Amino acid sequence: MRDHPRRGSRWRAAVATTAVACAAVTAGLITTGSARAGTLSGTLYRDPSSQVVRWVEANPNDARTPVIRDKVASQPQARWLAAFNPGTVASEVSGVVNAANAANQIPVLSVYEIPNRDCGGASAGGAPDYTQYQQWIANFAQGVGSRTVIVILETDALALQTCLSGSEVAARDQAIARAVQTIKNADPNAKMYLDGGHSAWNSATEQGSRLKAAGIQYADGFFTNVSNYQPLSNEVAYGRSIISYLQSQGISGKHQIIDTSRNGGAVGAQGDWCGDDNTDHRIGAYPTLATGDQNVDGYLWVKPPGEADGCVYTAGNFVPDLAYNLASTAPNPPSSGGSGCTSTYQTVSSWQGGFQGQITVTAGASAIHGWKLTMSLPSGVSIGQLWNGTLITSGSTATITNTSWNGTLAPGAAAQVGFTATGAASPLTPTCTAS
Repeated sequence: MRDHPRRGSRWRAAVATTAVACAAVTAGLITTGSARAGTLSGTLYRDPSSQVVRWVEANPNDARTPVIRDKVASQPQARWLAAFNPGTVASEVSGVVNAANAANQIPVLSVYEIPNRDCGGASAGGAPDYTQYQQWIANFAQGVGSRTVIVILETDALALQTCLSGSEVAARDQAIARAVQTIKNADPNAKMYLDGGHSAWNSATEQGSRLKAAGIQYADGFFTNVSNYQPLSNEVAYGRSIISYLQSQGISGKHQIIDTSRNGGAVGAQGDWCGDDNTDHRIGAYPTLATGDQNVDGYLWVKPPGEADGCVYTAGNFVPDLAYNLASTAPNPPSSGGSGCTSTYQTVSSWQGGFQGQITVTAGASAIHGWKLTMSLPSGVSIGQLWNGTLITSGSTATITNTSWNGTLAPGAAAQVGFTATGAASPLTPTCTAS
């Protein structure tokens, strides 16, 4: 089981102060800046093999499933590379990247391998030494290909240094700077972001200084708020302060990534680092590269909602109660019509004891290369014959996936699925997920 940060933004953190005014926030989304984002555009990749997706597929009748499916499993999240596996990391990375490329989407890869990781805490581990670390990084770089990937490099490695001596800090900085260059040399289109802590930890000047020492000049920017709960406005202001510091040091053109996977809760939830036992935490802004802020390249779910921090449950394990608590009162995600797919249902005809239905699947603004429909069947309704799709029924949940000939759809193109069913005709509400 992979093991990733229990804190990401630490309970040890001292509250930072910033002089930059907070950006305006409306409905959890920044309203300042340009109409688009920073330097990235496109559709983020949703990993169909993530822990939450596997849990939803294995538990269709669980009372928590609709919330977790619609508000968590439906969203793109980072793929963590946290196991020290130099012999297999290249193939693991290429598998994810190739699947994302086939869907014309952008994967987010979180590298979490630095020696003395987590200062020996709940997420301890990483490479045994820096020589082996660089070999692992070189193997990782072999798998990234040549297209755009987003790399979140070493959460906590710069913000958390309390266990390191001066020489150990210097060695870590050198290793991170070299890692960025190794991956960039392999894939110039890779977007690399270094650890920026969060707004209630180190000051912007201190964190900026650490970023400079670790080679931020070679990277595209920095990320903040991984595994933490600081409000979006605070993180944006903090990021601008770091950018201003870097500019004062002659380093320009750097951008911010903000983890919004758990920062949508009450203000009082900010101070408690542990997500395992705090029911006030909530998911924040849904993942997007369209931030509307020229300094912010994306709001991402780097820490997958529902995966434990390590204070109650084993770090990295998916716990459905955690995911449900995070998502239960959150708004529904934006319509997938802009990317991915949408679906509409109509009853074609009906008769005593049965009916014929039709579902239309429509691709959004980007091409898709596979789709899946999920819907709850009313009591007494059972699908019999189905055409133009593959049906799996578990309890009252019907899942329909594309066939080999109708999974790939150009932007705005549609495919239709038909079926006959027993029972009384009634409106059905299928949910479409693109793969």
